Amino acid sequence: MKTQTKSMQHMLTLEELTPESLSELIHLAKDMKKNPEKYMKQLDGKKVALLFEKASTRTRMSFEVGVIELGGYPLHLDGSTTQIGRGETLEDTIRVMSRYVDALMIRTFEHAKVETLAAAGSIPIINGLTDAHHPCQVLADLLTIDEHFGTRTGKTLCYIGDGNNMAHSLLIGGALSGMNVRIASPKGYEPDASIVERATEIAKVTGGTVSVMKKPFDAAAGADVLYTDVFTSMGQEVEEAERKQAFEGYQVDAIVMGSAVPDAIFLHCLPAHRGEEVTAEVIDGPQSLVFDQAENRLHAQKALLAMLLS
Repeated sequence: MKTQTKSMQHMLTLEELTPESLSELIHLAKDMKKNPEKYMKQLDGKKVALLFEKASTRTRMSFEVGVIELGGYPLHLDGSTTQIGRGETLEDTIRVMSRYVDALMIRTFEHAKVETLAAAGSIPIINGLTDAHHPCQVLADLLTIDEHFGTRTGKTLCYIGDGNNMAHSLLIGGALSGMNVRIASPKGYEPDASIVERATEIAKVTGGTVSVMKKPFDAAAGADVLYTDVFTSMGQEVEEAERKQAFEGYQVDAIVMGSAVPDAIFLHCLPAHRGEEVTAEVIDGPQSLVFDQAENRLHAQKALLAMLLS
């Protein structure tokens, strides 16, 4: 079964989507989850390169399984054992890859890399994670929220923690969804101001709101979704002690959850550090949907692949 061809060429930040195309993607992901057999030849014969310069569990497994379930062929590549890890330019690398495969998913550090690949190549580039954005994760998050509440529009999402790639993509994705997005971060760890500004512009069109706050309890009050991430991301290990001190008081515990609405859900992109950014009581409790959320990486990314390659 083929989906309608879309004008979207890449997935780098979520800004490639409109509110309408985001809703179409979520709808398609739901149908793929419910009726996987309908889409077994969606990517018939398509080859998708999966390039990892950062460690991965969910991204690698969900993309490999997703490509296979759609009838395509995943090619796993390790950045340390390819020429890109030995100094070959990104431009040369993607021009060669464009002759071999139909799309590239890359999980890397600098966001400029995915922008260079998209500009120089002739195939769709999917950002599997950069230091600035994590769009595929947020597609799964929005799918999870939509499944649970029956809508995204008008819901309040509170993210507590580092203003990192997760905060950035939640700002964009939440704004596209017409949600009220609140980010609570300590001084010096706020999300990028330009991304906050862009999300605010989008929210004005969709009816959502964007707020950057300091106090976790204020941000969590009346929220429908509480979200957090590790305080120290990959590549920041030397800052771990400093970050633990800076994020004291930003843990999501039962008291913080209690300030949200009674039927609020808890989300985390995983891996989680129980006892640091979240207590075991919360992440393993009845309001936590983190494993549904992790499963939805598969379904959301299958829908994304179909929209980019069909």
